[in-house]
Amino acid sequence: MSGEPLLGPQEAVRIREGIAAAVLGAREGLAASLEHDADEYLRLVDASRIGAEEASRLLREAVQGARAAGHSWDTVGRVLGVSRQAAQQRFAGKAGDAVASGPPAGGPGAPERRILTPLSAFNEMPALAEAGREGWHLVGYGALFHEVEASDHPWEHCRVTLASGGRQRRMEAEGWIPVGAGWFPWRYYKRPLKAAEER
Repeated sequence: MSGEPLLGPQEAVRIREGIAAAVLGAREGLAASLEHDADEYLRLVDASRIGAEEASRLLREAVQGARAAGHSWDTVGRVLGVSRQAAQQRFAGKAGDAVASGPPAGGPGAPERRILTPLSAFNEMPALAEAGREGWHLVGYGALFHEVEASDHPWEHCRVTLASGGRQRRMEAEGWIPVGAGWFPWRYYKRPLKAAEER
């Protein structure tokens, strides 16, 4: 892999325009009010801050996803235009990188939990399918792992891209339960298999 960008100029323009549109669309009429209300510039700063924080989070999760897919720090660094060491220092997993759903494990009478690892985008769904058949359901996840909890019935699991909002609403109407807020670019769902068979 060379140090050349993987996306073309038109793709880069679409991304930039999409981010700008999201920031300017954060508040109804924000763009139009910039011409006559100085306070709206402060709202624009706040919206831009939130956009930058979200872009930073997406980049961190994308890097961790690339690592989970088997790409080296050297390759990731080249895509980012930095050294292997700089990429690793900035993006190596941190304690706050896990996404949890539900109360933490432990306590008397709490269901048993276990960690499925090492996982990647290529083997996580078969691992969750097997765990689900055995009565385990997803309760948390992060780079290279999923945390599952024991139950007395089988479960099914599904993942969709975060950008598929309409599909997500349909899934929730069909009894799918979202797990956490998502791990870019994926959103994870689960539902008891018994409920799925009744449908």
